[in-house]
Amino acid sequence: MTNGSTSDLDAFDAVVWDLDGTLVRLQVSWDRVADDAAAVFESAGVDAAGKNLWEMLDLADRSDLRGEIETVIADHEQSGARESDRLPSADAVGRADTEAVCSLNCESACRVALETHELTPHIDAVVGRDTVATRKPDPEPLLDALRRLNAEPADAVFVGDSPRDSETADRAGVAFRYVDEA
Repeated sequence: MTNGSTSDLDAFDAVVWDLDGTLVRLQVSWDRVADDAAAVFESAGVDAAGKNLWEMLDLADRSDLRGEIETVIADHEQSGARESDRLPSADAVGRADTEAVCSLNCESACRVALETHELTPHIDAVVGRDTVATRKPDPEPLLDALRRLNAEPADAVFVGDSPRDSETADRAGVAFRYVDEA
């Protein structure tokens, strides 16, 4: 969102925001997170060599290590949320009738970031990576956020910063705006 403008967001009953890269920039070294997650796999005797963090989450499900891996990632995300930078688009939060966050970050880190930047009073629902059984680009997290808002996909817009966010919106039947064009 350039200069905090809301352009056509006012045309929608509900706005769902991505978090990291859209409203805030978490201060997380994703390489360090991946290294720490790889150490958990190594300790459990599971080969995670060459896997990126998202592939490690899938491997964690197959290896019965999801809880341990989620804890490692969430610890980094929560710390990064406390140190996060507020982005200009956050100035547009609170202008829609109902608003939510739908993020690949864990729900608790989303809540920490929203609280840190005094956005919590304007957000009616938060759906993180660990809130539902699937994660973006699966449409379920976005659809769950809309259900929590009592909003229909046709009446909502999802604002994000990545092709994954755009794909999520498309798969959910929700309008999409890149943060820099919204």
